[in-house]
Amino acid sequence: MSTLSLSPAFVPATARARSTVRLTRRGRLVVFMTSLFLVLGVALMFAGGAVGTGEAGQPAPTEVVQVAPGDTLWGIASDIATDGDVRSMMNEIERLNALESAGLSAGQKLRVPVVSD
Repeated sequence: MSTLSLSPAFVPATARARSTVRLTRRGRLVVFMTSLFLVLGVALMFAGGAVGTGEAGQPAPTEVVQVAPGDTLWGIASDIATDGDVRSMMNEIERLNALESAGLSAGQKLRVPVVSD
């Protein structure tokens, strides 16, 4: 019987020493939570600078109009719009009154912008 022996072609000079620091599950959790709070803190610092102004704005002058039977939002907006842009006036009335649709009911009170001639 013959014996075959192989010598390795590559012999590493020295094996890398393993670090003596090992993190347990709790240690990994502490490192993760610390980094998470650090990132959130930095994000809050940058978000704090996103303030518009320190002064209050002036509200647009409005008047209250009561909806009569047969009135539509288009009709009310066309009476108010002096520049002929009825659609933007409709959007403004919807925004002022927090309307979800253009449907109105008789007796409903709407805030509309005061138009100066």
